[in-house]
Amino acid sequence: MVRMDLSALITMSRKYGTEEYVLAGGGNTSVKDGNTLYVKGSGTSLAEIAPEQFVAMDMRKLAAMLEKEYPTDDDAREGEALADVLAARLPGEEAKRPSVEALLHGIFPQKYMLHVHPPLVNGLSCGKDGERICSETFGDGAVWIPLTKPGFTLAAVCKKAFDESRQKTGVFPNIAILKNHGICIAADTLDEIDRITSNIMDALEKRLIDKPDFSEVEFDAEAVCRIAPALRMLYSQDGRASAVFFTNRTAAKFASGLNEMAPIALPFSPDHIVYCKASPMFVEPDCDVAMEFGNFKKLNGYAPKIVAVKGLGFFALGKDVKEAHIARAVFTDAMKVAVYAGSFGGYLPLPRDFTDFILNWEAENYRQKVSQAGMAKGRLEAKICIVTGGAQGIGEGIVRSAMSEGAYAVVADLNGDGASRLAADLCAQHGAGRAVAVKADVTDEASVKNMVQKAVLCFGGLDVLVSNAGILIAGGLTEMTREKMDLVTSVNYTGYFLAVKYACEPMKIQRAHSREYTADIIEINSKSGLEGSNKNFAYAGSKFGGIGLTRSFALELVDFGIKVNAVCPGNFLDGPLWSDPVKGLFKQYLDAGKVPGAKSLEDVRAFYESKVPMGRGCTAKDVARAIFYCVEQSYETGQSITVTGGQIMK
Repeated sequence: MVRMDLSALITMSRKYGTEEYVLAGGGNTSVKDGNTLYVKGSGTSLAEIAPEQFVAMDMRKLAAMLEKEYPTDDDAREGEALADVLAARLPGEEAKRPSVEALLHGIFPQKYMLHVHPPLVNGLSCGKDGERICSETFGDGAVWIPLTKPGFTLAAVCKKAFDESRQKTGVFPNIAILKNHGICIAADTLDEIDRITSNIMDALEKRLIDKPDFSEVEFDAEAVCRIAPALRMLYSQDGRASAVFFTNRTAAKFASGLNEMAPIALPFSPDHIVYCKASPMFVEPDCDVAMEFGNFKKLNGYAPKIVAVKGLGFFALGKDVKEAHIARAVFTDAMKVAVYAGSFGGYLPLPRDFTDFILNWEAENYRQKVSQAGMAKGRLEAKICIVTGGAQGIGEGIVRSAMSEGAYAVVADLNGDGASRLAADLCAQHGAGRAVAVKADVTDEASVKNMVQKAVLCFGGLDVLVSNAGILIAGGLTEMTREKMDLVTSVNYTGYFLAVKYACEPMKIQRAHSREYTADIIEINSKSGLEGSNKNFAYAGSKFGGIGLTRSFALELVDFGIKVNAVCPGNFLDGPLWSDPVKGLFKQYLDAGKVPGAKSLEDVRAFYESKVPMGRGCTAKDVARAIFYCVEQSYETGQSITVTGGQIMK
């Protein structure tokens, strides 16, 4: 089969694939070429869709479905209709699954069809006076489709309504507004699609009397950081779920009391049910969250996806950060619809029986199953990690290696700009929101507390702390000053203590709600923490102290399921710590006369390479593999793991 050029369809799809028009990458588009319909495949995102993700279908087979009699039972009817839709795929398309609304696309005779759910349109479609206002605003130019179950049922109802409209007006309609669902727009050119869409949005905008306000509001960050790790574990099946907090002026209003929560207590559309379930869990900020969670799950038969905390805001839950962010985006859409519906007679959520149908309808949940299928799992899959000193050198290498194994990363560094650049690069590589940056000074307690709070606020908890931030100032007793000694100790010793002090707080909360859960604290120490270092006592002493802290922390935190270990790398000869021509250790050691007979930087490097049986310096990947081991093993704590190429054998 020779596929048509789909570049125009791609352009339209990506244009209308933004959150202004669709939910969770949903929405559908299609184009017709003779008797072939190219329709978006399930589990794909309009904003990023590629030509091969459209499914080529035989329109004659789709049309025949509307003449066929199907069972009256919902499950039997939709199951048989779905089988017929799959049978309408053209040869070579069998591995793809078409949109559940493919049949609806085939009904329109126009070349292009756009099916989206803009919150402004759904303010109308979910409004008590929506049908009347639709008629007043658009006249015969739009067909109003009453609340109808998705799939074959919706296509059949639309076909009947379209035929009646054509008999009345003499032309086939190109706009259908689906109650509590969205809008379909059909035309023969993309320019016409754009014109119709713009006119609809402008007309509805003029009728608005209120708009949502998503500007920032102050909130109790400490309360959020107490609640999020608990919710994360309560929702989790494997200790890797996420609880993403969000609030704003509109959300704060909805979360201020049960009466004002009513507009978002029930779902408006099938998408709201698929991604946020039928109802949020409403709790007081000082409640027993575990008891409330259990009661909700027992009453409803499922865990909440959205938790509303009175006077605070909302938490979106998911099996990972990505899923939680989707739930947040969809629930934010529900808040928009609730506000907009006030301009169209007031909100009108879905009735209970319809909600129950969607909750149990396999076809509506298929897109989530598709997106989860076939994903390789990394060694730190969905683990939330902080790496201090993560913006450059060995810290950057650790962050990159951790994210390549599926981690979510907080890049913490005194070099805030460098941390931001690295986080942006990692998000471009691994996906938006997977890495965040925070400027952190490990010698400042408030800064360290903020660093840990940033991790919990962004991701819902903390699984791994890699205390990597460090400083080395070489020099013998004659050259070393008190100020330099205090600085090295403050960063390498006290900074490690502060990081552990605050990182263990969310870890303890997580353990309290899941007795099988374990977390990890890993200090990046040094071989200098295991043996003396000539004319480098400030650094070696701080690292010896770090080993003492590691073993002591391990004893104190073991009952909370927190393993504490140290990784002791050898010389990281290719990193800036050693190789910087002005401040690097090669230069410092040359100037301090630490290497007898050395006359150049190359002499110093050769001297240190000669000490390693493996013949090279340590790399970030070597260290990262030791970190992965620490996290994966379940029986060791308080250990000092050497990564020295055989230079030190313990």
